[in-house]
Amino acid sequence: MSYQKPDQNTINEILKTKTRIAVVGLSDRPERTSYQVSQYMQKNGYEIIPVNPTVSEVLGAKAYKSLKDIPGDIDIVNVFRRSEYLPEVAKETKEVGADVFWAQLGLENDEAAEILQNTNTTVVMDRCIKVEHASI
Repeated sequence: MSYQKPDQNTINEILKTKTRIAVVGLSDRPERTSYQVSQYMQKNGYEIIPVNPTVSEVLGAKAYKSLKDIPGDIDIVNVFRRSEYLPEVAKETKEVGADVFWAQLGLENDEAAEILQNTNTTVVMDRCIKVEHASI
């Protein structure tokens, strides 16, 4: 990957200070990883904002069709969509000015990193936010 991966201290700092997470691709099905990870983060004090055009609410929170529909600032955009969709989500992340673009374990895309290159958005890819949180 061509982007600058954040070091562990940066990741720990993100998880200690950024608490409003928009979860792109959050499923309302409890057996899905996106649901399990988001439920864990919610139980640990994070605000979860579902972003999924096919559901109206997940984990008791109103779902939005896109990042642009969410009122207020977004700390972390946590992405549970296949790698080929990451550039599209990165463009929206840039538009809304989110602090962190976080692609889950197994997801990486150079184009997405390039889109966010000259912004103030920290890019984290191929890391599980739940695993990282459990280790701080």
